[in-house]
Amino acid sequence: MTQVGEGQEAEESAPPVMTFGAPTAGEILAERYELVEHINNDSAGRLVWRGVDVVLRRPVAVVLRYPGGDSATEMLQAAVAASRVIHPNLVGVYDAIDEGERAYVVREWVDGRSLRELVTDGPLDPGRTTAIGNAVASALAAVHATGMVHGNVHPGTVMISDEGRVVLADARTDGADSQQNDVRAIGGILYFALTGHWPHSEAPLHGAKAGHGRAAIPDAVRDGSGTIAAPRQVRAGVPAYLDDLTMDLLDVGVAPPPSDVLTAELARLDIPVEDDHYLEPTGPLRFAAEPGDEPSPLASVGGRKVAIGIAGLLAVALVGLLIGISALGGDDKNPQTEPVAKPATSGPATGAPPPAQVRKLTVADVRIIDPDSQLRDELGGAEKVIDGDQDKGWETDTYTQPKFGNRKRGMGIWIDLGEPHTVKSVQAELSATGASAQLFAGTIDPPPTSAGDKQLFNSYKNSPIGQPFEQHDGTRMTFDGFNADAKYQYLLLWITELPANDRGFQIGVQEITVQGS
Repeated sequence: MTQVGEGQEAEESAPPVMTFGAPTAGEILAERYELVEHINNDSAGRLVWRGVDVVLRRPVAVVLRYPGGDSATEMLQAAVAASRVIHPNLVGVYDAIDEGERAYVVREWVDGRSLRELVTDGPLDPGRTTAIGNAVASALAAVHATGMVHGNVHPGTVMISDEGRVVLADARTDGADSQQNDVRAIGGILYFALTGHWPHSEAPLHGAKAGHGRAAIPDAVRDGSGTIAAPRQVRAGVPAYLDDLTMDLLDVGVAPPPSDVLTAELARLDIPVEDDHYLEPTGPLRFAAEPGDEPSPLASVGGRKVAIGIAGLLAVALVGLLIGISALGGDDKNPQTEPVAKPATSGPATGAPPPAQVRKLTVADVRIIDPDSQLRDELGGAEKVIDGDQDKGWETDTYTQPKFGNRKRGMGIWIDLGEPHTVKSVQAELSATGASAQLFAGTIDPPPTSAGDKQLFNSYKNSPIGQPFEQHDGTRMTFDGFNADAKYQYLLLWITELPANDRGFQIGVQEITVQGS
């Protein structure tokens, strides 16, 4: 299992990192992190260990570098920067320590495989490829919203957990990259997933050096002039719109969209494979040409046509921007985003009205759902999670073990919006870090009894929204995996694991905010 991806290719001439005095299994770092098993070394020669946080009793990945000091500055700075961005599709960073003779970063352990390892079994189908691209774009949108750059988007840094969660790891802060290059790298991710070949999108597409360094993977198929073959030329069954989008992202002559715009488009394309129209070449995202203009020579590779105008791009930009703001708890009046958020007043393509403005939705009712309790003594105080006061909230009892003393599956807060709404995100503010939770949607409102709670949970648990948070290292959880074409009235924030405090295991929910239209 690759726990820290290979990242950008390391040159063969790169000096090896000294590993004299390397740690051994059983050693405890910083009086907290026990090393269990050496997994591998990454492209920079750093040692990657599976470990355990002996305080919180959770698995961790420990990335060690010899020596520490000035030579480890970039690694530690990247870790500190990454720890400030909390998102379900970003690997959580827990700690960064410099001991002089060695430095190490402690981060979330992901049970699963990197995209690079996954594709060794064969290229992925278009649906799974789109879902992975959407997750990576969403993670980058969160990073870019802070003004930072990831700088290391590669099949080795895209991790897929055994439960299907997609996370991006191993950011860099050496200043050698840009947000545009981050977005172009998503084209490389799509290309690699669809074909099993890497187009080296972080380098010029023509004449790029193939297969070098520790992270060498098969180069893209190329013609005599060095031009890469489109995914549809490499394998059958790739939809035209996904093929076009991938090639546009790789084309240095086509300006890539912002990451939040790309997230919105990939979310739109992320549809079930069984949909009858899935393979129809409709709805491509293009990044150039005014309506009615002839396509620019730079916007065409192998005869591909530009098929969307500026008005359509702005409409997609509005959706993506609002999703990004909601997910990060940002301010709608950020001067950097206001100009982009103005929808086009007319559009030659469809004439459809712009999307409704996202706003905070009124919650009509909340209550505590506790299907496995006999005492039902934790039901009071639910109204505090919607009173606008983050100093007051509802909290669980204190338990002796994180999974509610192993006596029940979890507890939840049921939310009634009063009537169906288009929902963009649900944000929960918690009293402590380390909780695990999921969001569900449902259609029934049974009576507030033990039997009613069982009926509600059993009905809602089959309709998850987005990815679950597992031992979340922040106090804010933002769920934004809603279907833009669906309406929701009933939601359930379901807590499955409690963090530790000085008395046992407990969590408080201070405030819940629902954004939508």
